[in-house]
Amino acid sequence: MLEIVEEHACFGGVQRIYRHESKTIGLPMRFSVFLPPQADEGRVPGLFYLAGLTCTEETFPIKAGAQRYAAQHGLALIAPDTSPRGAGVPGETDAWDFGVGAGFYVDATRAPWSTHYRMYSYVRDELRDAVTSNLPVDGDRLGIFGHSMGGHGALTLALRNPDVYRSVSAFAPIAAPTRCPWGEKAFSGYLGDDREAWKQYDASELVVNASRRFDEGILVDQGLADQFLANQLNPDVFEAACRAAGQPLTLRRHDGYDHGYFFIQTFVGDHIAHHARVLSK
Repeated sequence: MLEIVEEHACFGGVQRIYRHESKTIGLPMRFSVFLPPQADEGRVPGLFYLAGLTCTEETFPIKAGAQRYAAQHGLALIAPDTSPRGAGVPGETDAWDFGVGAGFYVDATRAPWSTHYRMYSYVRDELRDAVTSNLPVDGDRLGIFGHSMGGHGALTLALRNPDVYRSVSAFAPIAAPTRCPWGEKAFSGYLGDDREAWKQYDASELVVNASRRFDEGILVDQGLADQFLANQLNPDVFEAACRAAGQPLTLRRHDGYDHGYFFIQTFVGDHIAHHARVLSK
């Protein structure tokens, strides 16, 4: 059962925050939904957005300015929280890049994280079912995108589930997490020390052996003034992997743009147009 926590009129549609009891996570979870005005007439395509480290379900709808474009194209926008809240795992609030606000969109297999930190299954299965069963969102026309840690999550979920997500894009994704400090910290903590097991959550590894290509292309935007570009993001690795796999990729590099939401605001209209073009078919 979905509980409406907030509701606001927005660009002819409605912006909401929902709360529900998650069976996958074993705790209450919150997510945001923007329903465009077209949803009053019938089901609309759904576009899931996965936020980055330290963010919540409110970050994207408040900061990105995406509702204007979603209303124009008739897309619903859905943004979950970035981790469980209140799991009570010792140390889960000690670091900003691991634990609360940093679920990394994986299903943890290492105790004690494995009990509640199951964001991969939550996003792919439970959240998707909650949205498509209770709201006027067409489950056959779904896309996914995200930023930073969420860009990693979006690429991973799409590449592993092309039957679920028809379109995918990312802003400054952690594109090869098995090769960067953020990914090594998160994966060792959530998944253990078997680096082969990490590869199932690494977009640069997954794209090489993907069961199906995204023929309409993957769109990635990267700011060249991004403070995390050199050590954490590895877009060049993902670009090379896509080239080797024959996966169409548009990787746009932008002088002067950093890692924050002013960067996302600038290009979010292009991303929504990209998804609308695919999902309208």
